[in-house]
Amino acid sequence: MEKAARWLKKSLDYEFRDTELLRQALTHRSAPGSNNERLEYLGDAVLDTVVSEIIYRQKPDADEGSLSRLRSFLVKDSALADLATELGIGRHIIFGPGEKKTGGHRRESILADALEALFGAVYLDAGFDAAKSIVCNAYGERLRTLPDAVDLRDPKTALQEFLQARQLPLPEYHMEQISGKAHQQTFVISCTVSGTGGRSTGTGGSRRDAEQQAAERMLTMLDVEQ
Repeated sequence: MEKAARWLKKSLDYEFRDTELLRQALTHRSAPGSNNERLEYLGDAVLDTVVSEIIYRQKPDADEGSLSRLRSFLVKDSALADLATELGIGRHIIFGPGEKKTGGHRRESILADALEALFGAVYLDAGFDAAKSIVCNAYGERLRTLPDAVDLRDPKTALQEFLQARQLPLPEYHMEQISGKAHQQTFVISCTVSGTGGRSTGTGGSRRDAEQQAAERMLTMLDVEQ
């Protein structure tokens, strides 16, 4: 853990009192012993609270929907995975032999979970203020230069608003296919809009991601500017 501890001090300016918490935060479930799933659960809650407070203070005129949209944008798996990649956390995650061979250190969900687990571990190690500080260090400028919520509509929301404005039926999403092992599945979702004759499909590592891609393709078919 010495190498990981040095990395953490250099990248996020934090030193654990209890280095066992750091080890657990960086241990994937494929490795023997205690893994980071419980810490990820805790870190997810800590992250939501920290980000919610920051955007609440920075956006005093934003309504609840706009605040929720901003928070979702900042804490979604892809955003966390980008942060984790920039920080280099993947080099320090402890895997079982199988997951290591298949490139687990590059997998988006694993990187996001490890970063959240680290936030949870810091919370247990030194309390909320320390966890808030490490979250802010990890996000850097992302928390100081927030985008406008109106620019963050995800494809499903944009499609729904487009159809509602024209009094058209809401889109229907159907599961077409699920493939792969339980921990690494691929979903295929179709999106149809009655009255338009339009049908699109999306593929993703989660049902949500597949639905978003299907909605985005439907928007393209309807020639909607996002």
